[in-house]
Amino acid sequence: MSHIVFLLVPGVHLLDLAGPAQVFSSAAGFGHPYTLSYVAEQPQVTTAQGLPLVAGLDWPELGPGDLIVVPGWRAVTLADAPALGSATLKVLRDHHAGGGRVASVCAGAEALGRAGLLDGRRCTTHHDVQDELALRHPGAVVVRDVLFTADDRVITSAGIASGIDLALYLVATDHGPAAAAQVAREMVVYARRNGHEPQSSAMLRHRSHLDDTVHRAQNLIDARFDRPLPLPALAAAVGVSERTLTRLFGRATGLTPLRYQQTLRLERAQHLISHGATIDAAARSVGFEDPRMLRRLRARTV
Repeated sequence: MSHIVFLLVPGVHLLDLAGPAQVFSSAAGFGHPYTLSYVAEQPQVTTAQGLPLVAGLDWPELGPGDLIVVPGWRAVTLADAPALGSATLKVLRDHHAGGGRVASVCAGAEALGRAGLLDGRRCTTHHDVQDELALRHPGAVVVRDVLFTADDRVITSAGIASGIDLALYLVATDHGPAAAAQVAREMVVYARRNGHEPQSSAMLRHRSHLDDTVHRAQNLIDARFDRPLPLPALAAAVGVSERTLTRLFGRATGLTPLRYQQTLRLERAQHLISHGATIDAAARSVGFEDPRMLRRLRARTV
């Protein structure tokens, strides 16, 4: 069970909180082991939109598989951000030091900066305060004009709706692209903003269409991208001819079904390699019988 704890501060933006919370809640509804809780430094927090929220005062016991999310808040500048006590900042630091993940949405990156978690790491925040974040935390590597970044278990997003992108990325990382696609489909968020960063997953980049036949085919590929899935079997599974599926798939995604599967394999392999796997081991894990295919695909992206 992964515990997702949202740290709420006065003036928290509802969508910064509700977007990621909905993603993880929907994932839990599909059987993925997430439990959600909400912590604040006072028992009631009023949102930027005027809605009062009730939160717990005590932190649950957290382990390496758990995640703390700091949603953003309304403030003219980061310097005007609500104060966070030293005990709260210590929780953030200690959780990360113990192998856990921390994430922020929008101005929530300021809290991670105050905890010292942005030093030497790539991060982002809302475009209105990116320059200020860089000035306030000179050790941070602020990446501009991207939806989100992930660096050594510190994940930051640009703000507001991009918290949904961040949460879908984490679900895909935890449980695979099919799980994230299932959640995205339920939330009716096919038209995702893509950006140009690797963190924008292939599942999101190629789901910006409304062709249900192609979505059903993608669901099948997402669920078994590491296994052979011949075009005749795929076409039969979605009830169309091979020629029709290829045409529809290309029109909706710009790819063939095989190229889409290879893209998913490459993305997963890159993730494994970034976490210490060898190219040969990563290739086998994602379904390539010959590691040379993975090397060729990686070379194309350089």
